[in-house]
Amino acid sequence: MPSLTEAVAVSVPGALVGATDWCTHPAGLDVARVGGTKNPDVERILALAPDLVVANEEENRAPDLAALRAAGVEVLVTEVRSVEQGFAELARTLTACGAGSRPAWLVEAERVWAELPDPGVRRTAVVPVWRRPWMVLGRDTFAGDVLARLGVDHLWAGHAERYPRVALAELVAAAPDLVVLPDEPYRFTPDDGPDAFPGLPCAFVGGRHLTWYGPSLAEAPQVLAGALRAARR
Repeated sequence: MPSLTEAVAVSVPGALVGATDWCTHPAGLDVARVGGTKNPDVERILALAPDLVVANEEENRAPDLAALRAAGVEVLVTEVRSVEQGFAELARTLTACGAGSRPAWLVEAERVWAELPDPGVRRTAVVPVWRRPWMVLGRDTFAGDVLARLGVDHLWAGHAERYPRVALAELVAAAPDLVVLPDEPYRFTPDDGPDAFPGLPCAFVGGRHLTWYGPSLAEAPQVLAGALRAARR
């Protein structure tokens, strides 16, 4: 998983022997590539003879993890649905990977989030994560908690599903204060996204700051706050 790959790579140099094709950070990461998060090459992973495979319950498929376990590989599965849970799971993962203490970036990230100022005025938002079909943030998501701490309450937070499919007409009719458009998993751009929400301010945010839990957490509040302030019609 990209965020966990970055966290391990910068905190425990030399520990990583493999990563997914989507693991883009840190730049220049030179390890074996083992496929995607949804379609890893299990045999390739086994050939690397890892002591541990780090995965996430949301991003990685249970059958792949079961296959690794059946082959005798230890698998650590993280569950992250809030900022606080992200910090706890990062500490657990890094310890399992050989870190002797909390890295400086994690200590700084915890401080930054603990000292966030009260956002004051709160705004409502629709947060699409996919198009064709439209899907948005629902209940119990890390990204939703990140935005809430920055004063943005997404309107489908009470939905029964974590990433519900919602008709575009319903999203527009909800009349949010703004639409938050990340660049992953669907890559929304100024030319692909705002056209569906005429008249509504749109904030373009990087997925690495909105959805990753890793070293980017230390700068995420400032970067995201700037992007939310810059929302434009």
